[in-house]
Formats: sequence, structure tokens, C-alpha cells
Amino acid sequence: MAATTHYDTIEIEPVGGSIGAVIHGVDLGAPLSNRQAEEVHAAFLSNSVVFFRDQDLVDPERQKRAARLFGEPVAIPFVKSLDGHPEIIDIVKEPEDIGKYNFGGNWHTDTTFLETPALGSLLYALEVPPRGGDTLFADQYAAYETLSDGMKRMLDGMTALHTGARSYGSQSKFQGGKNQSVSMTIDANEDGDKLVEHPVVRTHPETGRKGLFVNPNYTLRFADMTEAESKPILDFLYTHAIRDEFICRFRWQKGSVAVWDNRCLMHRAVNDYEGHRRHVRRVTLQGDRPH
Repeated sequence: MAATTHYDTIEIEPVGGSIGAVIHGVDLGAPLSNRQAEEVHAAFLSNSVVFFRDQDLVDPERQKRAARLFGEPVAIPFVKSLDGHPEIIDIVKEPEDIGKYNFGGNWHTDTTFLETPALGSLLYALEVPPRGGDTLFADQYAAYETLSDGMKRMLDGMTALHTGARSYGSQSKFQGGKNQSVSMTIDANEDGDKLVEHPVVRTHPETGRKGLFVNPNYTLRFADMTEAESKPILDFLYTHAIRDEFICRFRWQKGSVAVWDNRCLMHRAVNDYEGHRRHVRRVTLQGDRPH
């Protein structure tokens, strides 16, 4: 549960029972005072995902400046970036993309196939469908904290292997241009098949809290088990991790911003707007090695 905190320069409107808050009184397109920047960052850590309405971040440099309130922008592999801005990607679904896989449509934690997964991301809405296209976030602190003591003891100290093979590998759903929007370019290749090892339970480097750190998109198996042996336990964890009481749902509007903490959340883009255009622009933030 997010802590109740008094703020002097911003207003907080909680969204979910466990995570999520809209921050009012901030213009992300303008420089913030030191005090306001500190409070925005504190609200981000307290709520795990924060939202802003009616922002003007169309200028890529302005969006990157806003992102630096939370971390350092970084380029990511496989997805073509905005020309001249390697830290920014355009995530677009066109009306004619009916029946294709929706980018970000499975529950996942961003880039856990990397040695240093993303700290988080800042997502800005340039165009939204008339309805639908929400994003769901799941609290992985709560997911861990509500496990039995026996399950916690088993998972603490375990590691899991992560890979981008399903999405970005040589035989992935995007390989050879399959499934991607006509307005996106995804270079799926053998680099996506690599394996990296991360703890199953991650300690957040800033809050010190523990959270589950496995996800159905990129986690392959436990490091000392086969895929078949890992599957029942992972399937339980994936189901447990998205219980209703852990979920925050955000309804996008043009000019909306979401900033999420990738170190303690999973998220998913809902694909319920076939035949309409959705265009959001993402800045990814440099993360550290999970512990």
C-alpha cells in the first residue's frame, strides 16, 4: 500500500488501492524547482507509477528533460528509435493493424532480458483511440508480501533465466517483420536469444522493499531447474502477481503521461481498440543490475 505523504508543491490523487497516483500541479514541459522535483520523485517511489494530465511533451528534448526527473534516458535494442533521439521509441498501432499482436500486450517487466533492465519509462500520449487502449500495472511488492512464509523462503535466494527470445529472438513473434505495426520497425534477431540471470525476488535499490521479479514475457525458467520443473511454480506466481487488488488501470487521454517503476511493477497494454489509431512515445530510463 502506498504511504500517505504530505506534499507542499504537488497534489496527489490516488488511482489504485495498492499503487498509482495522478500528480496535479506540475508542468513537466517546464523546469521544476528543486523542491517540486524532489516531491515528484518521492511520489513516484511511494506510488510506483504516477500519471500527469494535459502535458505538452511533443518536443522530444522536452520529453527527455521530463524523464530526467526520474532517471537517465537510455537507448534500448530491437525497436527502431525516433530519428536523432536513440532514447525515444514511438509505439504505434494503426487502424489497419487489425489482428496483429499488440506491442506490450502481455504482462511483462521491461527489458529483463538485459543485464541491467530498465529503471522505468516515461510514456506520453500523442493520439489515443475514442475508447479503450488502457494500460494496466501490477504491484510486485504486494505480490511478494502476500505470499506464504514457506513460498517466500523458497524463492528468496533463487535466480531465474530471462530471455528476449519470444519477442525479439531469431524465432520470435516479431521475426521477419511479423505482427508489428505498419508504423513500427522491430529488428528481431539472434541477439534476442541470449540468456541473463536475475534474482526471483528483487530488493528495490531506493526503497529497500522486496518484490517479485519474474514475468511471463521474458522469464524462461529457474536457473537450477528445467523449464518443465519451473512451469508450475512460475504459472502460480504469474497468476498471483496480477490479482485484482494489486492492479491499477490508467485511462489515456491526449497529453497524458505515465511514469512507472520497472523495478517493482509489471504492466500490460490492453488491446481493445481495433480499427483505431494509438500513438504513444516512450523514453526508457537506465537501470542497474538487480539484487
